[in-house]
Amino acid sequence: MNSSDRIERKILLKATRSRVWAALSDAEAFGSWFGVALAGQRFVVGQRTRGQITYPGYEHLVWDVLVEQLEPEHLFAFSWHPYAVEPGVDYCAEPSTLVQFELEDLDGGTLLRVVESGFDGIPPERRLKAFRMNSRGWDEQMNNIETYLGP
Repeated sequence: MNSSDRIERKILLKATRSRVWAALSDAEAFGSWFGVALAGQRFVVGQRTRGQITYPGYEHLVWDVLVEQLEPEHLFAFSWHPYAVEPGVDYCAEPSTLVQFELEDLDGGTLLRVVESGFDGIPPERRLKAFRMNSRGWDEQMNNIETYLGP
């Protein structure tokens, strides 16, 4: 796979696999560290999950994903339209990217690997910006989940 097509981040979390899994797979918990209001929602394979973004500066946006996979304590995946932030623009006709969260036991905790792939399918006029912004965003989200899980 082309390096311009995927973003990959890894972090060793000092938490059990089951705690990390709960932070990923429970929609309300996910929303609290990810920055989206998902109160009362559940992640269900084959269904969309939507919620108001709570991250400062992006509160006007709705987070909208299609849950692709939920393999307990191993893999959570969803597809979405990356950096779909322009008011009034319908991104539905564009291809989406796939976000995969994979868990692995390691000494001292749980390795969380996040891979977002499919950027080569994004229209050329917004591909680079979407890649750059999501790349920065994943750096921040790795810090967010680490803070959420605590020491």
